[in-house]
Amino acid sequence: MIRIPRLAFLGVFILLMCVFFAFVGWPAGLWWLLLIPVVVLAWVLRTQTTVSAAGLQLRTLFGSRHLDWAQVNGIRIPRRGYVRVDVTDGTEVKLPAVSYDRLRELVEASDGRIPDPFARPEQSPPDHSPDATSPATSANADAHADKPDPGR
Repeated sequence: MIRIPRLAFLGVFILLMCVFFAFVGWPAGLWWLLLIPVVVLAWVLRTQTTVSAAGLQLRTLFGSRHLDWAQVNGIRIPRRGYVRVDVTDGTEVKLPAVSYDRLRELVEASDGRIPDPFARPEQSPPDHSPDATSPATSANADAHADKPDPGR
């Protein structure tokens, strides 16, 4: 389960203090300002992406959606905002609470269903056996061995 970082509660508290001082100045007219921290708190508590064997469960402030693994083509990492999933119907879906810095958690939780974009591709070791060089390469090397280096 990937959620909004819990440090966001500190932001909600600071927002509450800012709004509270305005509210104390004129309670009858500014009572509605107290709703802003409540909505932000609900957003922090509700927004999450759950990764399971069945797929991805995406939950936002006003709704939720389930994506089966068969529907997921891949991921896209934008410059800003949340990571997106390419869906088989040609659309993109934002993964709530999954930003670039939380991408490793998503890859680990998917058990290999989402490839690791940070992994280095495996390279086969070079073959240094004598029969590995082609005749053209060895003939070219022999031809240049007889000529002196003009830079010396």
